[in-house]
Amino acid sequence: MGAMSNPFDSKAFRSALGTFATGVTVMTTVTASGEMVGNTASSFNSVSLDPPLVLWSLARKAYSYEAYMAAKYFAVNVLREGQDDLSARFSKSSGDKWRSIDYEFWETGCPILPSALAIFECRKLYTYDGGDHAIFVGEVLKFDHDPKGKPLVFYRGGYHRTVG
Repeated sequence: MGAMSNPFDSKAFRSALGTFATGVTVMTTVTASGEMVGNTASSFNSVSLDPPLVLWSLARKAYSYEAYMAAKYFAVNVLREGQDDLSARFSKSSGDKWRSIDYEFWETGCPILPSALAIFECRKLYTYDGGDHAIFVGEVLKFDHDPKGKPLVFYRGGYHRTVG
């Protein structure tokens, strides 16, 4: 194992973080004017079962940052194995991300990707400073999932499949 270099090496730090395998999500919301917003995120995590809370983070320089800051609600769409294309589509900062894909709306009006492995519709409770990111904590209002499906996994800069 290599020793940490001084001064702090951001590229090496990012590489080290990449050794932690994560699931891949598409976060969605809707603006006050009705514009649908979505972006790929691997920073999703559970916080609490009672009350049901989840969190995720978004770079302050993200195109969608102001939309999420102003939103009262957001949805988490956990991608399943084989949805690499959706991850790539929503990782772009512009373009028509919603064209030619299936989506629907639940109670909060956030776009939902019905083909996702799991879906969590949330009310935003808190926003915290996370350095160059904002951390969003939401209360889960409604959820659905496929208990037999497999997740899309991101590890060391690429997509991978689970075994078993």
